[in-house]
Amino acid sequence: MEFPLENLNELLLPLAALAVISGLVGLVIGMLWRRSKAGEMEEKAQKRAQRLFKEMEVQHRAELLEEKRKWHDAREAQEEEINSRQSALDNQEQDMMVREKECEQRLDSLKDREDQAGLREEELEKLEEKFNTQQVRLKEAASEYRNRLESLARLTAEEAKQQLHDELIHDVKQEAEHRVRDILKTAQANANREARNVVTLAISRCAVDQSTQTSVAVVPLPNDQIKARIIGKDGRNIRTFEAASEVKVMVDDTPEAVVISCFDPIRREIARTAMADLVSNGKITQSRIEETITRAREQIDSRLLSEGQQTVNQLKLKPMHPEMMKLVGRLRFRSSYGQNALDHSKEVAFLTGMMAVEIGLDELLARRCGLLHDVGKALDHEMEGSHPEIGLAFAEKYGEPEEVKNAIIAHHNDENEEITSPITFLVAAADAISGARPGARRNDPEDYVRRVVELEELARAFDGVADAYAINAGREIRVMVRPDQVDDERTHLLASEISQKIRNDLTYPGHIKVTVIREKIAHRMTNKRDDQQQGGRRRSYGRNRNRRHSPTPSGQAAG
Repeated sequence: MEFPLENLNELLLPLAALAVISGLVGLVIGMLWRRSKAGEMEEKAQKRAQRLFKEMEVQHRAELLEEKRKWHDAREAQEEEINSRQSALDNQEQDMMVREKECEQRLDSLKDREDQAGLREEELEKLEEKFNTQQVRLKEAASEYRNRLESLARLTAEEAKQQLHDELIHDVKQEAEHRVRDILKTAQANANREARNVVTLAISRCAVDQSTQTSVAVVPLPNDQIKARIIGKDGRNIRTFEAASEVKVMVDDTPEAVVISCFDPIRREIARTAMADLVSNGKITQSRIEETITRAREQIDSRLLSEGQQTVNQLKLKPMHPEMMKLVGRLRFRSSYGQNALDHSKEVAFLTGMMAVEIGLDELLARRCGLLHDVGKALDHEMEGSHPEIGLAFAEKYGEPEEVKNAIIAHHNDENEEITSPITFLVAAADAISGARPGARRNDPEDYVRRVVELEELARAFDGVADAYAINAGREIRVMVRPDQVDDERTHLLASEISQKIRNDLTYPGHIKVTVIREKIAHRMTNKRDDQQQGGRRRSYGRNRNRRHSPTPSGQAAG
């Protein structure tokens, strides 16, 4: 079935209009729905805003109330502070008023005193005028009196002053000598007592044997046939040995023994060790001699270090540089006046440590000072300078303490060296004890004679000395003085001067006792004739003998 085109257009137009109307109605309905929803949301938002506004208003009111409360509290605190300050100002004002009144009163009193001072000043001026007048009169009277005294005494004022000055000086000197003598007696008694206790205790706790060494060493031989091998063909072996060891070998003087001579104890000991090794082996050639001497040097070098280490351990000292320990070990082969240097140093170390304990000083440091005080003697025959200078150089090189350095350089009480440590005094005392005790050192007759001569000449050089005699092996000197030149008081001073002179000029181990003797003999003869007896004559002699002994210990220990 076919529809015509005009009918189709007529049918579609109403349908399109209806669709348009339906769309418009839907749009209007949607807009109305949305508007209703927006109204509801707006209403809800307004309610929420109103609720938030109320909450904020309540919070704001609470904050305002809190601020008002704080403001009221601050206002009350400020009012209280203002009130307290006002009360303090009131109190200060009252105090100022009181002080002002006091100042006014004081001002009034000062004015009164000023008026009184003016009156007194006028009185003083009047008194001063009177005083000046009286002073002029007194000077005139004194001048007249002086003139009369000079005419009566036949001395001028200057001569009288000089005479009085001389008498005063003489009296003061006598008084000073009395005082010095009393002080010296008291100090010497106390010092001797304390020193005697300390030294006696130290000596009683220390005892070291001493040995006398010479410049030769003897090596025993199993038989005399081995001497030919020691000498060698045409003397080659012995010349090689002497050249390599720098000693002198004597094989013909002593049976079954070889004598090695050398002033250097280390070289002598090396040669002795090498010779003993060669003799025990029996094979003696030039090459073996040189090898044996080289090995002996190494052995002795090791022995020196071991000896030094053993000594340090024995004295319980802190470790020291190996070279210093070698020097200590070398002292084993060094002697002074027949006294072994190492034994002497150990004895001094023990004595110094014991005395240091008694007076409250460091015992180990004192032992170290005592051990190293003569360490320079290990090389004094190889280097220039005295053994204190050599020892000080090595102590500075290897970092020894200052006390040790001072003990090394100043233990002989040399005036050129300042003693800065009390331990040095102990080292000097221990050195004197070790060197001066009986049997410690060997003294030659020439030394004894020289000591006696020097002591006597030194004492005779003083004014007023008649003669002097050294006794007791030079450990005491007795000085005879002229009684007309030296009085009793002068004897004490003379003994002190001689003692000081000996201490400064002479060097001997131990102490030297000085005794000054003054003897005056007065003779008087009286004649008396008795009328009841015929020609009777009696003779009386008066004799006054006055002796004064002034023993004073002196001297210095010489190492």
